[in-house]
Amino acid sequence: MARMISIGRVSSRLGGVALLALLGSATVFFVMRAGSGDPAIAVLGEQATPEAIAAFHRKWMLDDPLVLQFWRWLSSAVMGDFGLSMTVAGGTPIMKLIASRLPNTLFIGLYAVLIAVVVSLIAGTLSALRHGKFTDTAATSLAVLGISMPDFWLSYVLVYTLALGLGIFPSYGFTPPAESIAGALYSGFLPALAIAAPMAAAFTRILRTALLETLYRDHVRVARSLGYRDAFVFVHFVLRNALIPYVTVIGLQVRYLLGGTVVVERIFGIPGVGALMVDGAFGRDYPLVQACALTFLLSVLLVNFAVDLVCAALNPRSA
Repeated sequence: MARMISIGRVSSRLGGVALLALLGSATVFFVMRAGSGDPAIAVLGEQATPEAIAAFHRKWMLDDPLVLQFWRWLSSAVMGDFGLSMTVAGGTPIMKLIASRLPNTLFIGLYAVLIAVVVSLIAGTLSALRHGKFTDTAATSLAVLGISMPDFWLSYVLVYTLALGLGIFPSYGFTPPAESIAGALYSGFLPALAIAAPMAAAFTRILRTALLETLYRDHVRVARSLGYRDAFVFVHFVLRNALIPYVTVIGLQVRYLLGGTVVVERIFGIPGVGALMVDGAFGRDYPLVQACALTFLLSVLLVNFAVDLVCAALNPRSA
């Protein structure tokens, strides 16, 4: 029965992912069309003749009804074909563009999450175990400061201090992980840190609160009275329960993470999907922006789906 329930839960979640992906794709599609500006002018220039503009519209079928355009794009996207870019190299396949840049975005995102998780686990645990002391005060104060700092502002601060000031890290450019993992870790540290700092602050506050709520529960007191060591009690009875809201927040922060990559990639010159989407938006490249937005949307939905499964596994009542 438990197995059937879990399969039903997975099926319903996957159905929700598909529905939200469809609604998100439709929203991006129609919002892009509702905006001002003609992609023909963006591509051909202000001096384009009416004949050239009409030919551009015929080539990309921009004069067809919007519902027909959306259905044509969606039916191809479901098969993994996002079409051609209107602006990049005269019609480069969009899937090729995303495939070449997605590893860079994923690397920076995972790098940022790793930094945020490591910092928050240490800071949140120390803050909870030393509740009311200087360590707790310092950790909570730094967490409030971290949440208050926008990633773009922190990016410029890091560039000014650690790159231009001290010369420890490069201020611009990125070595793809496919070329050198060490180079990617080095050149990607500042952008990952700029994204990670606000996330680490949020994670620290959530973990501290969850640990404090769990430390003084009855089952923890009973475990201590039975003679278990403090470290064993903390890991098996306190931390496991506290990780449920912690992991949930990590999943929710993926939306912030992807939004941060769009800005940070532009600041640090990282050839990622976020920078590609920004370039496409400025160029009114409808297919490119739609494909990038769908990639980000699916990433968020799938991560939240995975978080649901992890939380179910961590929940002792689900065992």
